[in-house]
Amino acid sequence: MIKDPVALKWFLNAYVFVLGAVVGSFLNVCISRMPERQSIVKPRSRCPKCESEISWYDNLPVISFIILRAKCRNCGEPISYQYPAVELLTAALFVLLMHRFTNVPALAIYMVFTSALIVITFIDLEHFIIPDEISLPGIGIGLALSLLPASLTDGQLATNSFLDSLIGCVVGGGLLYLTALLSLLVLKKEGMGGGDIKLLGMVGAFLGWKLALMTIVLGSVAGSFLGVALILLGRHERGSYIPFGPYLALGALFSMMWGDKLMQAYLQLMFGDDLSHFVMLFPGA
Repeated sequence: MIKDPVALKWFLNAYVFVLGAVVGSFLNVCISRMPERQSIVKPRSRCPKCESEISWYDNLPVISFIILRAKCRNCGEPISYQYPAVELLTAALFVLLMHRFTNVPALAIYMVFTSALIVITFIDLEHFIIPDEISLPGIGIGLALSLLPASLTDGQLATNSFLDSLIGCVVGGGLLYLTALLSLLVLKKEGMGGGDIKLLGMVGAFLGWKLALMTIVLGSVAGSFLGVALILLGRHERGSYIPFGPYLALGALFSMMWGDKLMQAYLQLMFGDDLSHFVMLFPGA
């Protein structure tokens, strides 16, 4: 047993980082197979070019990519950099989550939630779809988790109220649904995909209505800035479709990690140190 607190801290960081990399390796399987409606369990991992089965020692997260110099051992074709990117991203986010949520059940819940957001992000970036197989069960899971007693998670879940979770699901998905309707009526074109609506419904179920609204704001700001930047850099034409799912996922991550601090900073900016006016409008906020 490790007694030195510094050594224990380094051990926990390393353990969670490795855990995240291993989970990220599985997320890569989901990202590559779910859009093709393939099983994420069978068959074992194969090279997408030569379809040869990948041995366990060639399937170690990040390490095998480096040892193989980003090439398949059998056919020599390049291995996509997406694989180590997803593994490292998942590992880094898991470590951040560990430092943000000290309660083990809450940490496990948000690790699962974050993993879902990562899969959604990479699938939407490549295929412009958000799988219902993630968002729809995610809504049900988020609603069910809101019934957990606060004592079990030390109050570290964004919502421990089924009503808050339900309102978050309805408000989050409903606002994007109204946006889609207005776009069809006014602009005569689709402005919001059904996948985005269900994704925000899942976010609302996990995080509640206040953080669902924050997710929309943060996602819209991030999408606007990055969208303009891509247009200026010539990576996107004006009026071309830019997937909104990754920006919503980014907004959800920021809301989950630092939503309470961001909301407090915003309220102090708007109302100063006296928040009584806001509390009268939104009791319990």
